[in-house]
Amino acid sequence: MDRLGLFFSLCALAPAALMATAVLAAKVEQTREPQLWKRFGWLSAAALLCALASLLWQLASNTSAPDASLLGTWLAVLVQLLGTTISAFSSRYLQGEPGQSRYISALAGVLAAVHLLLLANHWLVLIAAWALVGAALRPLLCFYPDRPFALLAAHKKRVADRLANILLLMAAALAWHEVGSGSLSVLWQHLERHGASVALQLSAVCVVFAVILRTALLPVHGWLIQVMEAPTPVSALLHAGVVNLGGFVLIRFAPLLETAILARWLLIAFGLGTAMFAGLVMLTRISIKVRLAWSTVAQMGFMLLECGLGLYTLAALHLIGHSLYKAHAFLAASSAVQVSKLQRMRTTAVPSAFSLIAAPLAALLVLILVQILTTAAVWPWWWSGVLALAWAPLLWIPALRGADGNAGWSHTLAGLSIVAALTGATVVAHTLPLGLRDSPNQPAGLFALLGMATLYLCLITLQMRPYALTGLRRWSYAGFYIDELVTRLALALWPTRWTVTPGPQRKTP
Repeated sequence: MDRLGLFFSLCALAPAALMATAVLAAKVEQTREPQLWKRFGWLSAAALLCALASLLWQLASNTSAPDASLLGTWLAVLVQLLGTTISAFSSRYLQGEPGQSRYISALAGVLAAVHLLLLANHWLVLIAAWALVGAALRPLLCFYPDRPFALLAAHKKRVADRLANILLLMAAALAWHEVGSGSLSVLWQHLERHGASVALQLSAVCVVFAVILRTALLPVHGWLIQVMEAPTPVSALLHAGVVNLGGFVLIRFAPLLETAILARWLLIAFGLGTAMFAGLVMLTRISIKVRLAWSTVAQMGFMLLECGLGLYTLAALHLIGHSLYKAHAFLAASSAVQVSKLQRMRTTAVPSAFSLIAAPLAALLVLILVQILTTAAVWPWWWSGVLALAWAPLLWIPALRGADGNAGWSHTLAGLSIVAALTGATVVAHTLPLGLRDSPNQPAGLFALLGMATLYLCLITLQMRPYALTGLRRWSYAGFYIDELVTRLALALWPTRWTVTPGPQRKTP
C-alpha cells in the first residue's frame, strides 16, 4: 500500500479514535462545561472531515464489484454528521443541567462504538462494538435518574441487548466452526463456493433474531417507546442513529441471508407484522414524541421487510432517509407541538370515500409514470404496489377546509407532487455507488403486497367508520397490551431493584 492509501486508511479509523479521545477528555479533564462542549465540537468536526476524506478516497479507488463495506463508509459520514448536530443542540438544551461531562462522555462513547461497528469485518469485533453501543447508551437513557420509566426502559433494553449478544455469539460459533475463521470476508467466500450448510442457515436465523431484539420490533418494542423519558437529543440519537444499526447489519450479512430462506421469511413476517401493528397504534396516539416513537417502530419493521425481500439498496436508502428525517423531527419537536395545536383549532373534515379508494391507484400511476420518464425500473413491479399503498395517505383530501367549506384540492395535488418527488429521488439515489446487489424474492413480495393492502383497508375503515371499530381503537391505543406482557416476562427473568429518589439538583416534573 502506498503512502496515500495508508493515509486514507487511517482516515477511516480516525472517527472512532477521535471520539474515543473525546470520551477520555470528558472523563479526565475537570474543566467547565462550555469548554468541554467546545472541545467536543472540534473533535467531532475533525472526525467528520476524516470520514468524508475516507469516503471520497474509497469512491475514487473502488471497483464495480459489490462490496457492502462501502455502505459503512457512507454511514460513517452520516453518523458523524448527526453526532455533530446533536452535540451542538445538546450544548444548548442541557445548559445549566448537572452531569454534562457524563453526558458528553457517553455521547462520544456511542459514536466511537458505532464507528467501530461500521468498520467491523470480524465476528468478535462486530459483537463487541454492538455491545459497547448499548453500554455507552445506558447513561444517556438514565440521564434523569428520578424518572422511573427511563430506568425501566433502560433495564428492558439491557435485557434485549444481553439476549441479542447471546444470539450473536451463537451465530458466530456456528459460522466459525463451519468456515474455520471468524473473518466475515472468509465467510462470504465460503458461501460463494459451497453455499450455506444447515449450520450457516441456523447462524443466519440467530442473526435475524438478534437484529429483531436490537431494532425494537414487536414484541420487544416497548423500551423504544419509553425512552421518551430521556432528553430530547438522546431520543434523536437513538431513533435517528442507534436503532438503525440493525438494518446495516442485515445488509452487511446479505450474502448469508440470500442462502437462508427461513431467515428471510422470519424478517418478512416480523417486519410486516411490526409495520402493520405500529402503524395502527400510531394513528390513535396524540403526543408528538410518542407518535414519532411508534413511527420509528413501524419504519424499522418496513426496513427489515425490505431486507427480507432482498431489496438491500432500498433498505440502505430508507436507513439514510429515516435517519435524517427523525433527527430533524425530534430536534424540532417543540415547534411540531405548536403546529399541531394550531391545526386542532381549525375545522376538520373526513376524507371522502372516493379519495380513500382512488388514492392508491393515483399513487401507483405516478410511480409508473416517473419510472417511465426516467427509463429506470429499479425495483420489481410488486414493490410499486407496496409503495403506492404506503404513500396513498399523502393523496387523501386533507382534513383542512377553507372558510367556504370546500375541500383543499391543492393539497391533493401537492400530495401527488410529493409522491412524484419521492419516486424520482429514490430512482436517482439508486445510481449512488453504495456497493450493494439486490436479490428480490417475488413470492415474498406478493405476500408483502397483501399485508400492505390489509393495513390500508384498516386505515380507510377507521377513516370512514370511526365508531365501527371502537374496540380496535381501544386495543390499538394500548399497543394491543403486548408490551405489558413482555415487561412482566423481562422482570420475571431478570428482576432488578432500583430506588426512585429525586435528584439533589433537579425536581421531578
